[in-house]
Amino acid sequence: MELRFTKGHGTGNDFVLFSDPDGAIELDADDIAGIADRHFGVGADGVIRAVRSARLPAGADALAEDAAAEWFMDYHNADGSPAEMCGNGIRVYGSYLIENGLIELAEGESVAIGTRGGVRRLTRTAEGFEVDLGPFVVLDGDVTVSARHLEVARPGLPVGVGNPHVVVALADDAELDAIDLSEAPGVSPAPPDGANVEFVVPADPLVLDGVGRIRMRVHERGSGETLSCGTGAAAAALAIRHWAGANAPDAWRVEVPGGVLGVRVLATPEGDHVALSGPAELVFEGTLEI
Repeated sequence: MELRFTKGHGTGNDFVLFSDPDGAIELDADDIAGIADRHFGVGADGVIRAVRSARLPAGADALAEDAAAEWFMDYHNADGSPAEMCGNGIRVYGSYLIENGLIELAEGESVAIGTRGGVRRLTRTAEGFEVDLGPFVVLDGDVTVSARHLEVARPGLPVGVGNPHVVVALADDAELDAIDLSEAPGVSPAPPDGANVEFVVPADPLVLDGVGRIRMRVHERGSGETLSCGTGAAAAALAIRHWAGANAPDAWRVEVPGGVLGVRVLATPEGDHVALSGPAELVFEGTLEI
C-alpha cells in the first residue's frame, strides 16, 4: 500500500500525519511503529490519522458529545499504542486539516475535534493555535518517582488533562539537566495505564508580569523522551500552580527543549478548564510504501 503523508511538529514534538476521511486504511501497531521508527521509517513521536468521526467506532462518543466534531484525531504513540490526546499533536492536526482543504478556519475561529479523551475545541491564533484541553484533575497522593541520575526518588503529583501525568519538582536546572530519560522513570505505585512523567524547575522569580514561568523535560509513555509534550506542559503548570497556592497566576510560560508553550486556566460554566497554546509547523510531504 502507498501512503501519502505529511511530517509536522509543535515545538519539536513531531508527527507523521495522513488523510483517511472514510476510515478505509487499516494499520496495525507494527505498521505505525514502523512509520515512526527514526532509523527505518519516517521518524516521529506519534502518528496521526485524519478520519471523520462517523467512520470509526471511537468517533461515536465524540459525535454524541458534540455533533460538530466532524473530524477525529486518531493518534498513536511511536510504539503503535493508541493515546487519548496530544496537546502538540492537535495543533499540528489543525494545521494539517487547513492545509489540505479539509476545514476552513480563519484567525479567531474555533473547530471541534474528536479525540479518545473527548471533544477538544481548537482555535486558530496569530501565533498558531490554542486548544481548550477541558477540565483537569490534580490528585494529592503518596506517589514517588525515580529516574537515572536522580539521586533519590522524589514525590510526584498525579495530574489528569485527558491523559495521565505525574509531575516532579526539582531544585535547579543542573538537577534537571542531569537526569537520563533514555529509560522510563519509575512511578510507584505504577499507574494502571502508565503515565507521562514531567520533571519541572520553577524560574526565579516564579512569576514575572503576572505570568508563571517554569522549565521542564518529559518522558512520554510509548514514545520516550520528547522535545516537547503539550498536555505535559499543561500538567506541569497546573502542578506548580497547585503547589504555589491560592495566589498563583492562571497564565504560565513553559520552556521545553523544543521551544516555549503557553498554558492558561479558564473559568467556564462547567468549572475550570486548562488551555494550551503554541506554534504548529508542517515540514515536508512524502510517499511511503507499507
